[in-house]
Amino acid sequence: MSTTEENLLTVEDLAVYFPVRKGVFSQIAGYVHAVDGVTFDIPKGKTLSLVGESGSGKTTTGRAILRLIEPTRGKVVFNGVHLSEVDQKELRSMRKEMQIIFQDPYGSLNPRMTVYSMISEALATHNLRPKDQRKERVMELLEMVGLPPEAANRYPNEFSGGQRQRIGIARALAVEPSLIVADEPVSALDVSIQAQILNLLKDLQDKLELTYLFIGHDLSVIQHISDFVAVMYLGRIVEIGSSAEIFDNPVHPYTKALLSAVPVPDPSVRTERQVLTGDIPSPLNPPSGCHFHPRCPECESRCEKDATQLVDLDGSHRAACHVHAAPKS
Repeated sequence: MSTTEENLLTVEDLAVYFPVRKGVFSQIAGYVHAVDGVTFDIPKGKTLSLVGESGSGKTTTGRAILRLIEPTRGKVVFNGVHLSEVDQKELRSMRKEMQIIFQDPYGSLNPRMTVYSMISEALATHNLRPKDQRKERVMELLEMVGLPPEAANRYPNEFSGGQRQRIGIARALAVEPSLIVADEPVSALDVSIQAQILNLLKDLQDKLELTYLFIGHDLSVIQHISDFVAVMYLGRIVEIGSSAEIFDNPVHPYTKALLSAVPVPDPSVRTERQVLTGDIPSPLNPPSGCHFHPRCPECESRCEKDATQLVDLDGSHRAACHVHAAPKS
């Protein structure tokens, strides 16, 4: 995305391949192309959302950026620092600047630790507060995410799913990060609770000047929280732009199909559903040419042979499609 704002995070040609081993000697028989050449950037204080079907590489992208998974290739620059060039000691010190909120509010919290222990542990690990000030900081964080002070002495099993996700958010905020990777943070919650958590995330972003990489598949959620949207398919970004550009003027057939599946609350409004045939291909053996061509209703012969590249359309809007995103002459 081209933008005049200062970027906190820049990702260039990021790829993550997982080897597949077979036989008695566990020889490498191929590679799963989980992420295959992803490029984007996020301005400070903004939200970029990654959206796509399950298996498109969204979560792997987020974890590779944080180096929870080591990338196969590519460049990740966070706040001017090339993350692939720092050693483990430097990376550990930078962890407090980059945090993650996990999808599962039930499995991401230690059931044997109280809320106070989980949050204060982060403060102690990064030496952010003297011991006598940690309790005050924990209470401040709990209030920030909408939990009462008495929650500090309780265990995760005593809370609802929405409350547990608030605890996860408080734990992430404890180290005062500037970037948060939110990996489908509301997908496991009831719809009414989803709205509360989304509003909380937006309020915290405004208050603390946070930058989000938001991973999700619910487009109504994505539209509510995003400044920019990147649509992923089989490890690649097929369309990227501002939220308004993606939702008001989608170009790629895959983006159009995703948007056509979003329910319209007004029963008098009829929309034409674009149903995709077949399943998403295996990343172990991705199709030639445009990866989307086996399922594309507008496929042409060149789509089967020639790989697509993201093409600038207008402003920050880019798409990778031979039919609808021809390079400007």
